[in-house]
Amino acid sequence: MLLSVADVLAMPVVRAGEPQVVGGGSLDRPVRWVHVSDLPDVAELLVGGELMLTTGLALTGGDESTIAYLRSLAAAGVAGLAVELGEAVPELPRVVSEMADVLELPVIALHRVTRFVEITEAVHRVIVADQYAELEFARTVHETFTELSVRRASLAEIVKTAAGMLDSSVVLEDLAHRVLALTARHITTSAILENWETTSRLLPDGWDVVAVGPHTQRWGRLILRSSRVPTPRARMVLERAAQTLTLHRMIDKDRFGLHRQAQTGLIDDMVNGRVLDERDAQARAAALGLLTRRVNYVPLGIAVAALAETDQVARQRRSAGVLDAVTHGLGLAKATALTAAEHGDRVSMVLAVGRSADLDETLRTVCTAISAEVRRVDGVHRVVIGVGAEADSLLDTARELAHAAHVGEVALSLESSVSDSPRSRGPASRSATASGPAARARPFYRSGDIRLRGLLSLIRNEPGVQSFAETELSALLRYDIRHAADLTRTLRQFLDVAGNKTELAKRLNISRPTLYDRLARIERILDVDLEDGESRTSLHTALLIRDLSADSDRL
Repeated sequence: MLLSVADVLAMPVVRAGEPQVVGGGSLDRPVRWVHVSDLPDVAELLVGGELMLTTGLALTGGDESTIAYLRSLAAAGVAGLAVELGEAVPELPRVVSEMADVLELPVIALHRVTRFVEITEAVHRVIVADQYAELEFARTVHETFTELSVRRASLAEIVKTAAGMLDSSVVLEDLAHRVLALTARHITTSAILENWETTSRLLPDGWDVVAVGPHTQRWGRLILRSSRVPTPRARMVLERAAQTLTLHRMIDKDRFGLHRQAQTGLIDDMVNGRVLDERDAQARAAALGLLTRRVNYVPLGIAVAALAETDQVARQRRSAGVLDAVTHGLGLAKATALTAAEHGDRVSMVLAVGRSADLDETLRTVCTAISAEVRRVDGVHRVVIGVGAEADSLLDTARELAHAAHVGEVALSLESSVSDSPRSRGPASRSATASGPAARARPFYRSGDIRLRGLLSLIRNEPGVQSFAETELSALLRYDIRHAADLTRTLRQFLDVAGNKTELAKRLNISRPTLYDRLARIERILDVDLEDGESRTSLHTALLIRDLSADSDRL
């Protein structure tokens, strides 16, 4: 920032000359340079912004020449005139102060002899240092945003960097005035976003508002929210940040939309504790289109089983398709939610539900619509939605997303075991898949629906758990391999019907003596008593662990 006339007068080297302002305008005028001359026609050599230092010889030719001299300086745009009083001009004529007021040209009298060279050195040193600082700042801005572009930083990081450089709040919005990213400084997020759409629509295009996007395809605005006096630095940072955001969008235009990225960023901030104030979280969510008035929130985890895909581009395209389908399903159900793409084809969601609405009915409608749309995506063959506990806090709901995702993952393996396991095939499959809660596909699952399978899914990869399952079943599995038998399936069906041999004989479509022979062989091979409750529990647990491990490999 350039020195003002007042700044120069405050310097020790100038104060030593006992300066006195004898007339003129504001001392806030910026001083671009210091020029020393006694020539009466010096104005022809000036370009504006200079502080003139003179011994006053040009003021000794009478009132008319003095007035002409002062007019020429004012017309040239000088910042001010400092006259050293001495032999040439013992005191300033009255006309000088009068014309200074008329022309609003600051005129200063130096009552003591002063070395002009010391003044010019002191002022120019500061000016050059300031110019160097501006160049260094410009270089830092360029390098910082170039680095952000190269590593494809997120929208939120780009906005945060701009806000940090300016120590002011910065907001990125789309053309619908929805907030895509923001960083609040010296004010709360909720305070910035209160009535944001109204505030934003009334903001004129100015130094603190920069359009984002190619000239013919603007897609947003970068807005600086600050009460400070505008500076060239602020404009420079905003424009460079806008260029980086434009490049970011051009690179990622075939991936997820900006609105989705903003939702993903908000969910990530809430889950990882970067947003701790409920009002700030709700304000950001409302700015992204989520209903926040008279609603509760429900965490959902959408798990998808799809064909294996080795092509990275194809996998990204399918993930985008899944997210598109989820968004479309939400629209069909007339619901609002925050969504975030997770690893693979999984999607996390915070759903807004009216407090007076029937929660189960709403979930049934939303989940049915989402599942139907996701199943239309190429390569997807199963979709399961896990649901967590309802809450009136957006932050609490976000923290439950991991639980909802776990429920969905386990439920996916549950449906997989029903559809893929041997017991679901053949003539008996219709009755098998029709019995028990685990055998029916549902619009959504809660933790109570996955029960023991949910617990085992948490520990299925532990060596001790895997060793337990192997110890319980290895002898029977080896027997089936060696004798091309299927006693493991018989055991599974026996445990599914809780030891009801009559029902099991019907399911397997075999006689009771044949069934008894099979069960006796299983007992001999495993050295267990199938009438013993603890033995049944151990074997059933081992089979579940085996199912979960196999399903995990398939997923």
